[in-house]
Amino acid sequence: MADELDELLGFLSSPQPNVRGAAAGIVRGLTGDADGLRALSARADRALPALLRLLASAGGELGTGGAAADSLVNLSQDGALSARLVSLGAVVAAMDVVAKRGGEQPGLARSLVMLLANLTQVDSGVAALLQVGDEKMQGLYVAKLVRSFCRSSSESEEEDIFEHVASILVNISKVEAGRRILMEPKRGLLKQIIRQSDSTNQLRKKGVVSTIRNCCFEADTQIQNLLSLAEYIWPALLLPVAGKKIYSEEDRSKMPPELANALSHEREAVENSEIRQQALEAIYMIVLQDEGRRAFWSVNGPRILQVGYEDEEDPKVMEAYELIGSLLVGKGDDEQDQEQGGGQKP
Repeated sequence: MADELDELLGFLSSPQPNVRGAAAGIVRGLTGDADGLRALSARADRALPALLRLLASAGGELGTGGAAADSLVNLSQDGALSARLVSLGAVVAAMDVVAKRGGEQPGLARSLVMLLANLTQVDSGVAALLQVGDEKMQGLYVAKLVRSFCRSSSESEEEDIFEHVASILVNISKVEAGRRILMEPKRGLLKQIIRQSDSTNQLRKKGVVSTIRNCCFEADTQIQNLLSLAEYIWPALLLPVAGKKIYSEEDRSKMPPELANALSHEREAVENSEIRQQALEAIYMIVLQDEGRRAFWSVNGPRILQVGYEDEEDPKVMEAYELIGSLLVGKGDDEQDQEQGGGQKP
């Protein structure tokens, strides 16, 4: 078996396209089960470089490049192999192929975005995608992915080539350098991302809310930047935890239009409890700041959480509601008076 696998890996570098293609297809099949993955992992020093070289081959979606990409997606689920791929230039290779051939080969582009999502689960992959250390290029890859992510949303998940960018955004926003790029006002990336929060695609929706939540770790120094996006950020965070009820006219009169209109009719509940919990965690980090707390009162946020809490059944999510409530108690009345009096400068 070992000799046969070595021979197979040798065929990946064959000068004959049909031989390379057949070998790539067999390798893709091997990565589909645990035994095959173990065998290929043991020969990663040969397999990984050969598969990366094949990414540049000019096959169709089901051709050599596609088979190589699928194999790398499966192999990169192992963190150690992901780190090795990054060291071999996999991030640069994937971004290059997506840029040059993504439009013609959407299946290949989708696989490569999945590969990037795996690679950015390791620190070196995040650094490579952020282009850390290159001042002129830093953030360029991220900007390209965000642009594709926001342009390609589709009601059909099968057609949503760039949906896994949502996972990439979560991964890079876990580090300060990633948050800084996403939140830089001149780039406007966070604003573009937040506007995807109403997607019906659950992967997109969860990724967007998780990314906002991660960015809110910078609320102590970036609160004004976050609140400059209030028109988008409050609906993204409050609507998932607002429950299904129709809000009264009195309640809605104290909200901005983007919230009042959405809460004037019945809505489908956000079934994913992780989305609800992460939205609440983001809100908590915002209202920890004085400016954030005043802004929260100004959109009638406490009332929205009160109504949403009545419908909540998940213990962890209920705890997240209660954490915000405990923060508002004792400070809420004074800040509500300030907001109604109009004398408090935001």
